[in-house]
Amino acid sequence: MTAFIILAILLTLTVLAVLLRPLWRGARGVAVGVAVIVGVSTLLLYQLVGTPQALDPAAVKAPETLGDAIAQLETEMQRNPNQAEGWRLLAQAYQREEQSIKARDAYAKAAELAPGDAGILTEAAQSRALADDKRLFDPQAVALLQRALAADPAQQRARWFLGIAQRQSGDNAAAATTWEPLLSQVDAPTAASLRKEIDAARGDAGLPPITAPAVQASAPALVVNVSLDPDLAARVRLRGDAVVFVIARAVGGPPMPVAAEKHAVSELPFTANLDDSDSPMPTMKLSQMKEVELIARMSAGGTAEQQEGDLESRPVRVTLPASKPVELVIGQ
Repeated sequence: MTAFIILAILLTLTVLAVLLRPLWRGARGVAVGVAVIVGVSTLLLYQLVGTPQALDPAAVKAPETLGDAIAQLETEMQRNPNQAEGWRLLAQAYQREEQSIKARDAYAKAAELAPGDAGILTEAAQSRALADDKRLFDPQAVALLQRALAADPAQQRARWFLGIAQRQSGDNAAAATTWEPLLSQVDAPTAASLRKEIDAARGDAGLPPITAPAVQASAPALVVNVSLDPDLAARVRLRGDAVVFVIARAVGGPPMPVAAEKHAVSELPFTANLDDSDSPMPTMKLSQMKEVELIARMSAGGTAEQQEGDLESRPVRVTLPASKPVELVIGQ
């Protein structure tokens, strides 16, 4: 500490000597006055914000346990109590330590400092329920949730918790109304589970179930007529265990098909109906394509990959959706 003060004084005097040297000969009084003012100002500034202890590694030692982290956060919040995120972090730490009452109180301070933050308001409301012996959302928690939705109507957790609070208070119709907008915001499996909760709330309110959304019609199939060139059929004896693959692949894309069907050679000629159920990759479906290349391949080895001796049709490029069947002739 003493060494720090001496170093600071020497540094200040050195700077002043350099800066005031031009004034010393012609205006010594001014130079002395400036030196006094700078020195006093430096001392006052140090007293206000100076913290040489921050240079001590022991003073900035990282916490080794969650308890140490909580203690440091508590000290920091006593020093700077107007930090909403600080109170939020402290509340989360309390929750991990299952100190629900302290978490509730810390979240209350965070919500007071950030009245327009929907996330903090929602967490503050949840903390009140977690601190309650019966896990009930009290009127203050409900008010926090309503403020959260006013700040951000798309806050899903606030909407879900508000519906729970309304169910707890017996206002089942309001709970169903609160939850219904979530159906368009969540994925299909979650929506199916949520719909059951909404119907249960509506049933308790004496209301009929909500109407399930109509099942979206599947994309129209791509109809492909596959046949064998007559001249080839007359010249070649076909193996009975050979198979025919009808393949649709992206134009200019990877060789992996976006849709494929497998048929026995004995089925020739046949009609294949390619749709998304024939897509081997869920992330690359036939219905996502604007254009595909179609090919029919006869494979003696029974594999879709092209092998020596396989017979193929000429590739046909098709714009989707196709208005009429596509003709593929193997060996033509």
